[in-house]
This record gives sequence, C-alpha cells and structure tokens, in this order.
Amino acid sequence: MIDQLLAGSGVSISDLKKNPTAVIEAAGGFPVAVLNRNTPAAYLVPAKAWEELMDRLEDIELAELVRARAGETPVRVTLDEL
Repeated sequence: MIDQLLAGSGVSISDLKKNPTAVIEAAGGFPVAVLNRNTPAAYLVPAKAWEELMDRLEDIELAELVRARAGETPVRVTLDEL
C-alpha cells in the first residue's frame, strides 16, 4: 500500500531524534512528514506555518458565521448602547 505524503519532504523518526533542530532548519519553513518504517506517523509543522494555518481556519469559521447570519434582520443600536 502506498501512503500519501502530505509534505514536500520526510524524515525518519530516528533521524529526527538525532538532530531535531537540523530537520527544522532544513525544512525551510515547510512541514515535514515524520516517517515510521516509511509510513507517515506525524507531521512536523514550523510554528509560523501553524500560526498561519490557525489564522486561516479562524477566517473560514468567521466567513461561515457571516454566511449563516446573512439572512437575519439587522438590529439597530447606537454607540451609547454598546
């Protein structure tokens, strides 16, 4: 069976244990598949990429909320009421 690799590169768990910092630096800011017996076991995602992913997910959730509320009748308020 062939496993889909959802990263541009992969590293064995053994190599990751030897020098995790080198793996992170070599990835150049991109995710790395962590392989156990040539099968993806996990993905190592740099902090900046993770933050961007979380921001995008939040944007998607907010967009869904806006779409869901698009048909609602607006409620008028003044700044003093807020």
